[in-house]
Amino acid sequence: MQLRIHPSSGVPIYRQVVDQIRYLITSGRLAPGAELPGIRALAEQLLVNPNTIARAYLELERAEMLMKRHGAGTYVAESPRKLTRNQRASALTESVDALLMQAAQLGVGYEEVVELLEERHARVTSNTP
Repeated sequence: MQLRIHPSSGVPIYRQVVDQIRYLITSGRLAPGAELPGIRALAEQLLVNPNTIARAYLELERAEMLMKRHGAGTYVAESPRKLTRNQRASALTESVDALLMQAAQLGVGYEEVVELLEERHARVTSNTP
């Protein structure tokens, strides 16, 4: 499982972890029953505090996307709950806000942001099986 953390994005790190794992699950890239890295291992990989990963895992567990097996690890829930439109929008809001703030700081206009999103969308979806 490959996650990318952007400390200067303005989005809390735990939220970046939650959003990326949620995306991997809902896109099918993490299958039901798949084991996730341990909290300490993922924290070391991402160079973040283990409490940050624990918070992200707990939020995903409460959302019924992950399940913990005492002494055995953390796994993708067998039938992860589908997100409603409002939940999907809420999960993206902080990232979109951070993107727009960063664009404004760089002097990038709305149209350029949309163009970049379209380019990135084309690239990301073309790499999807």
